[in-house]
Amino acid sequence: MKSEVFNTDCVEAMKAYPDNYFELAIVDPPYGIGEDGSKNHTRGKLAVAKNYKSFSGQDKEPPSHKYFEELIRISKNQIIWGANHFISRIPFDSPCWIVWDKINGESDFADCELAYTSFKTSVRKLEWKWAGMLQQNMKDKENRIHPTQKPVALYRWLLQNYAKPNDKILDTHLGSGSSRIAAYMEGFDFTGFEIDKDYFNASIKRFNEYKLQTKLL
Repeated sequence: MKSEVFNTDCVEAMKAYPDNYFELAIVDPPYGIGEDGSKNHTRGKLAVAKNYKSFSGQDKEPPSHKYFEELIRISKNQIIWGANHFISRIPFDSPCWIVWDKINGESDFADCELAYTSFKTSVRKLEWKWAGMLQQNMKDKENRIHPTQKPVALYRWLLQNYAKPNDKILDTHLGSGSSRIAAYMEGFDFTGFEIDKDYFNASIKRFNEYKLQTKLL
């Protein structure tokens, strides 16, 4: 099983891959809404939110049309988080959107997040609590290292429901590395790109700590 990540610009990196090289791309690109983490602690009014280092690009713009052209060229299927913010840049309709209900309760953060998919099945929903200090699985609580971090369990659910055995998985915006850990847990070959050096290094540290922990069990 291969798990490789690169500290590089994903658009340039994707040019090196042939058409349909990856069976499934699961990506969480910038939404273009300014949520880069630098002001995260001032957003929450009902609960104290963690402050993060601003990441590369500062979430000022969603990915370019060229990004989506390359993504769709090198992957057979795509799951794209946040696509409701930039759907005009994806040239295809879809009956299958994924709804992640974060069970936030009385929070001023979004109740749900949406992902576009290229699949032709129905809309699906996963409920998984992700509300500041509170998480669905408090026994194995995840350390949040990135402002847009998603739980490993969410990526595992996506892989279990939308990937097939021996699929090669791509994530163009690695972020915290949750997708990489999930692919490792589920036994998939994985390739990830991350342009921000600090978050890239943090994701590697997190991944290595996970592998070490599993070896000790």
